[in-house]
Amino acid sequence: MSLPAGSSIGIIGGGQLGRTLAVAAARLGYRTIILEPQADCPAAQVANRQITAAYDDADALAELAAVSAVVTYEFENVPVAAAGALAAKVPVYPPPRALEVAQDRVAEKLFLNGIGIRTADFRSVDNDDELTAALREFGGSGILKTRRMGYDGKGQRVFRNMETGGFAGTCETMGNVPLILESFVAFEREISVIAARGLDGAVAAYDPAENVHRDGILHTSTLPAQIRLETAATAQGSAAKILAALDYVGVIGVEFFVLADGTLLANEMAPRVHNSGHWTEAACIVSQFEQHIRAIAGLPLGNPGRHSNCIMENLIGDDVLRVPALLAEPDLMLHLYGKAEARPGRKMGHFTRISRRS
Repeated sequence: MSLPAGSSIGIIGGGQLGRTLAVAAARLGYRTIILEPQADCPAAQVANRQITAAYDDADALAELAAVSAVVTYEFENVPVAAAGALAAKVPVYPPPRALEVAQDRVAEKLFLNGIGIRTADFRSVDNDDELTAALREFGGSGILKTRRMGYDGKGQRVFRNMETGGFAGTCETMGNVPLILESFVAFEREISVIAARGLDGAVAAYDPAENVHRDGILHTSTLPAQIRLETAATAQGSAAKILAALDYVGVIGVEFFVLADGTLLANEMAPRVHNSGHWTEAACIVSQFEQHIRAIAGLPLGNPGRHSNCIMENLIGDDVLRVPALLAEPDLMLHLYGKAEARPGRKMGHFTRISRRS
């Protein structure tokens, strides 16, 4: 049964993704309530109400549950216990199980491998001796990451052709937290798939985007990706397999490495709307943001088809100064996030240039 118009949707997190979800919800006739500790956050500027409290504040969570018909979230580091407490009182989508998997990089890779989706080789690392042993297995090269938290290149250290020894103090430098060492992958390009699953189990997958990163932050997403049709179909099929295995409801982003032979290795999954899917608001009738609201509200999923080719580019830090020039361009859609201060590495907005498909 679908959510009646005028119902309230709770959103945990008040950043730009919460903002875009609130706008999409309003277009479909729903009200939104944001739970976010920062006052006047980007999402609160367009939502109906903000509960200003920590994400794990018991009273705030109880209030959110009491006033919401369904609750969702805009980032994957929502405390699992908080999501579980909410789920005992009100539907929470995507389900807390998706958070458990996505919040730990080892758990995520074990899950993906367990449902037949290949990833890079990896080793769990808890101390410098284990790091040395793991690097020896990987020929002295790899990417050391925190198992939890970390995004846009944060919480990472790269080793390239180093002697497998002399790493005393590395784990301390990384914060003495559980780590994962991932092997390097000789990939030709990176792609991502945005897909959605509805309450009825229906799945809709958008075309894969080809992504380019700078300094660990997504720079551009280009459609169509320069990949084979069968590679695109495999990526979309893998996303659908993940959705089914988690009994998922909502939108998910799944990143892949494309190897020279066209086969794929999954990199990571994000149980939310995703930066590499922002192009959908300009090049599709139904954006990833509307698709997510449709899914969690029990509405029919929209057509994920693309009417245009496009390139989406993030505006990072002082890139926002380009806005006047960008607005003078034809066939360009601009989206700013309502952030007052531009800082290095901070996403201030994005734009998408479109060109009609031939």
